[in-house]
Amino acid sequence: MAKSSVLGYPRIGENREWKKALEAFWGGKLEEEAFESALRELRLKHLRKQQEQGVDYIPVNDFSYYDQVLDTAAMFGIVPKRFAYSGGPVPLSLYYGMARGTEDATACEMTKWFNTNYHYIVPEWDGASPALTENKPLIAYREAKEKLGIEGRPVIIGPLTFLKLSKGYKEEEFDHWLAKLLPLYVQVLQELEQEGVAWVQIDEPVLVTSVSRSDIERLKKIYNVFGTEAPGLKIMLQTYFESVEAYSDIVQLPVQGIGLDFVHGFEGNVASLKQYGFPIDKVLGAGVVDGRGIWKASLRTKLNLLEMLSEIVPAGRLVVQTSCSLLHVPVTVSQEEKLGSELRGALAFADEKLDELVVLTKALQAGETAVAEQLHSNELDLAALQQSEARNRRDIQQAVAAVSAAEPRRGKSFAERHVAQQNKWQLPILPTTTIGSFPQSAEVRKARQLWRKGDWSHEQYEAFIREQIDIWIGLQEEIGLDVLVHGEFERTDMVEFFGEKLDGFAFTQFGWVQSYGSRCVKPPIIYGDVAFAEAMTVEETKYAQSKTKRPVKGMLTGPITIMNWSFVRDDIPREGIAYQLAYALRQEVEALQTAGIGMIQVDEPAVREGLPLKKRDQAEYLAWSVKAFRMTTCTVQDETQIHTHMCYCEFHDMIDSIEAMDADVISIETSRSHGELIHSFEENTYKLGIGLGVYDIHSPRVPRVEEMTSMIDRALEVLDPGLFWINPDCGLKTRGREETVAALHNMVEATQLAREKLAVEV
Repeated sequence: MAKSSVLGYPRIGENREWKKALEAFWGGKLEEEAFESALRELRLKHLRKQQEQGVDYIPVNDFSYYDQVLDTAAMFGIVPKRFAYSGGPVPLSLYYGMARGTEDATACEMTKWFNTNYHYIVPEWDGASPALTENKPLIAYREAKEKLGIEGRPVIIGPLTFLKLSKGYKEEEFDHWLAKLLPLYVQVLQELEQEGVAWVQIDEPVLVTSVSRSDIERLKKIYNVFGTEAPGLKIMLQTYFESVEAYSDIVQLPVQGIGLDFVHGFEGNVASLKQYGFPIDKVLGAGVVDGRGIWKASLRTKLNLLEMLSEIVPAGRLVVQTSCSLLHVPVTVSQEEKLGSELRGALAFADEKLDELVVLTKALQAGETAVAEQLHSNELDLAALQQSEARNRRDIQQAVAAVSAAEPRRGKSFAERHVAQQNKWQLPILPTTTIGSFPQSAEVRKARQLWRKGDWSHEQYEAFIREQIDIWIGLQEEIGLDVLVHGEFERTDMVEFFGEKLDGFAFTQFGWVQSYGSRCVKPPIIYGDVAFAEAMTVEETKYAQSKTKRPVKGMLTGPITIMNWSFVRDDIPREGIAYQLAYALRQEVEALQTAGIGMIQVDEPAVREGLPLKKRDQAEYLAWSVKAFRMTTCTVQDETQIHTHMCYCEFHDMIDSIEAMDADVISIETSRSHGELIHSFEENTYKLGIGLGVYDIHSPRVPRVEEMTSMIDRALEVLDPGLFWINPDCGLKTRGREETVAALHNMVEATQLAREKLAVEV
């Protein structure tokens, strides 16, 4: 008989209780015991919800105090030596120190979790002495069983994936560290086996990326060891986000179940099943409910897929699953009372996806007639949105088709533009600037709330925003920055702000998801054709420019980032959505230029986040992503300087695409991985303007002048000083005023020292 399973559940809570508890604890407003109690209550609530919905296999150890990869590192004592760790269970102070930094030690690097908008803390092996500090999956299993009577399925990140996502070792040392790690995993599994655990879920998402023959041999060794040392424990080897590579090898591994993604890896996984079949002694975890998207599944389509799979795998060996953890979607649609009925009826967040799992499983068990009412209602809901006016705007579709048919280009080459821009702006060598946003204080957030609630008039709110702009224009001049920004005090979020002003978007009230740490975002929903309605940023930017003689950058979020940081419609290709966004944003760029703004930053921090996991698909994605950016910016004058910004990424494999964007200046978020990016520029020549972030804004610590001087000196070994800019590595929205001013003062001082050094060398 078919069963249902969830691979992971959102940890943040329906009303972000998790985030609030973390920040209260960090701020000293919540004692550790009360903090632990608050998270325990939330964790049990989530388990109870899945239990009541009737899910058969409920995950445990998917709940985290910050990040699941950091949890794994802490469990195995993988702590960077700069934190002076002496062994034993990792205390919360050290755990959060690794994530956020301390006064004496910089935080661990943070990067994206495959091609999602979730970011994990990168484990560092330099100086590590691996040891099992505590069996976190066992603790989670016991809690669920003792408190709720749930026979949970512990979730663990697999050793191959964990090591592949780590840093601090040489490639030739991989097997050495794997040998250190394997006995620790064995100990975890043996203790779970002794406790009576039936199934354990071992996540190996790295198997959907390129897998070498060496990796296959490692997998065989790993899972042979697991099967030998913990023979009574059933292993569900779980993959997600794409189709598995080396399918025929992976399904022969000595495990009792294989989990495959039949949403984002549909074509590849179905093709592999049809070509190679599936072992008769294994369970197939069929990930048919989308764990990353927010749209209702077409239940009849999913049921047809499951029935096809049942012809290959007997129903008794079929588990109906989410395609991945539900970490990536909001908690529930039930609170979204302000959305239109057409849209609301087509949405499914985490709780609604539990319903879908149960309905599909019931249909397999008892036949379609048992769920006929749900199937019919589902079809009506999906058809209503598809036939809506919002999805059928012929004027926009035709205009975008015409614009995207041409190849977007600036009027002159970068070299020619650079001369014109230097003549216009007369900036010093190593110009200083920031990425765009300044601290959004409690006062700023309160003012926005008063305005949104109607307690403040538009005029009151506008006056308040102008006061903030006045303050920070003055502070930037006092600090000595060369190129200023207005601070973005009117903006809630760099994507939400633009979505609220463009047609084709909708916004939830409670649709929060975790991005990194306690940072939660409420992604817009692109549900219809996107269109420009009116100028979005001109008023505030023009006002800021009127308050200073120094240049003020106009600040926009680029088309690919808006797309990648939104929940997008799934009825047209993502390329088409990108071009609609680009066409709308082009009109805003032109409006800024007309208003006299001669520097315009079009941020694309999420370009690489959308990079397909399969290398064969990456060139096509990068090509249309670059085209969308150039569509946005290509119509400006030669003297207008286009900036862009990108976040934590490994850029060495897309330097050519970054250069092809043809931005006059790009700033890159690199402070946690500065050396790695510098190495990329040692191997690849970059001929456009560039700023490598010289300090980490995700940590509250104020970096010393010497730290930033060292980063600047290192960058200037491989980059042209005439094209190099100095900036923080990201926006300063989440920081406090005092630390921001202090850090920027230090940045300007470090820049001045670098200028003096260059003058001496010349």
